[in-house]
This record gives sequence, structure tokens and C-alpha cells, in this order.
Amino acid sequence: MKLALCTDVLADLPFPEMLDKVKNYGISGVEMTAGGWSPCPHVKTEELLASADKLARFRAELHQRDIEIVALNCSGNPLAPGVLGEKHTRSSYQAIELAGKLGVKKIVMMSGLPGGGPEDKVPNWITSTVSWPDYMPGVIDYQWNEVAIPWWKTFVAHAKQHGIEKIAIEEFPSQLVYNPATLLRLRNAVGDMIGMNLDPSHLIAMGADPIAAVRKLEGAIYHVHGKDARIERGLADIDGLMEYQPVTATKSRTWNYVAVGCGQDLQWWKEFFSVLRMTGYDGYVSLEMEDLTMSVEAGLQTSIDALNMTMSR
Repeated sequence: MKLALCTDVLADLPFPEMLDKVKNYGISGVEMTAGGWSPCPHVKTEELLASADKLARFRAELHQRDIEIVALNCSGNPLAPGVLGEKHTRSSYQAIELAGKLGVKKIVMMSGLPGGGPEDKVPNWITSTVSWPDYMPGVIDYQWNEVAIPWWKTFVAHAKQHGIEKIAIEEFPSQLVYNPATLLRLRNAVGDMIGMNLDPSHLIAMGADPIAAVRKLEGAIYHVHGKDARIERGLADIDGLMEYQPVTATKSRTWNYVAVGCGQDLQWWKEFFSVLRMTGYDGYVSLEMEDLTMSVEAGLQTSIDALNMTMSR
């Protein structure tokens, strides 16, 4: 396994300076956002698609530092009703086209989440039993069979035309794919270009065991995020893990994203990577640093040190 960095954490640095910073950390792989929710601080997708000269200069900056784009990230909600879905669909298709021009073979995305029916104006995440109320089964059927599966079949065909080999979907809360079972449902319906970007922090925050998930997903893990979460003792015990407070309210939330090793200990991370390697994954691990309890520099260095001590190489 090799360590990469999700570069949005260095959004305040211009592209060349960001790449220099990455090299200073001893990292030679980057995952950069090219669409979706992110402001895409380092990848101006439309500009790069429109200008062969800008694209060549962009590639030259990477080449002269011997840095590889391990994946372009386009995490958003292309299945959302209305303007948002249209915007994220457009940026997803453009990210695919840019990846093709750059020779990048892997895209990291989220599945998207539709409304609960054709008239809904906002996405609707169903997490309770479909046994009651009795309208729930119809919502699930609409979201999967009328929206998600047709969209993804068309999108996968587009990706194949541009030389993409893998689409790694992050199992994120408030998305249609949020755990191994839902990932496998989409994969079985659409094909094996679809796999998972396994981000252990999300499974931890939903009360699941990422190590058990690795075994379940053998052969279907296409990318991994190095990201940790901590269940906050004395708070989660009372209110559980269904948490809607803003991520900035770290002191009162029942769980938080934290630097690697500040949630699960290093022995846990060693087992996680060992099982990943045992089940066939030997690709990049992209550090995604979103710990708001410490400085960016401290969070990055803490996470890099922890990952370098635990990754199976």
C-alpha cells in the first residue's frame, strides 16, 4: 500500500505550492477534487477541458515533482431533485472527461440520493424500517429502480468511453449507498466497474465495524480513505449515534472525525490494513484530514505518522 493525500485540506495553497507541501510530507500520490460539492481549489475542470495549454501546464507541475494523481474525486449528489442534481451530474460527467485526458483510471464519488418521489424537492434518506409507515417501500423502489440504477448505468457507459476502469463510491451517510449492503446492491445492478471507496470513519460513526466490512467486500474495494472517527464517551451513551449538529460543535457531538489514531488505536489500524491486504487490496490509502479539534498541520502530521506505522506495505 502507498500513502496519498486528499488535497482539499491544503485549499489555501496555490497548486504548485500545494504539490511542494505534499512532497515535503514524503507523499507522491494525490486525490484531488474535480467536481461535486467541493470548490475544487486545485483542479479547474472546465478550464482544463477547454485549454490544451492549461492542461499541459497542469500535467507538467505534477511531472516535475514525480507526483501521481491516484484518483479524481467528484463527490456530490447527482441524483438530487432539481438544480443541484443537474449541477452535480454535469460536473460528474466533466470529471470523467478530464480523467480521460489525464490518464487517470479511477474516480471517487458518492452514490447520490434522490427525493422520495417525483414531486420531492429535497433528497430523502430512509433509515427506518420499511414496515411502517406503509409508504416506505414505494419510496425505496422509486429511489433505486426509477432514479439511481438508470442514472448509474448511463454514467458507467460514459466512463467506459473515456477509459475509466474503476468508480469507487464512498459509503457516506445521507446517500443511497451508505454501507456494504447498499454498495453491493448498486454493483450487482450496474456492474463491476462500481466498487467501494472504503472510508472507515463513516462506518465507525454509524456503529459498524470496518474490519468486518472489509471481509464482506472482498474484491469490491477499489479505494481507501485513511480517516478516523471517535465515538465520544458519555455523550453517545446517552444520545446514540444519530447526530445532526454541525461538525464544528466538536465538544457536544456524540462522535467526531479525528486524526488517524485519535479514535481507533494503532493496533486497530494495523489489523484493518492487515485484513485489507489479506483480502486483496494493495492500492493507495488517501489521507483525508478533517479533525477540527487540532490545527491542520498537527492533524496531518499525526495522521501521516499513524498511517506510516500501520499500513501494510
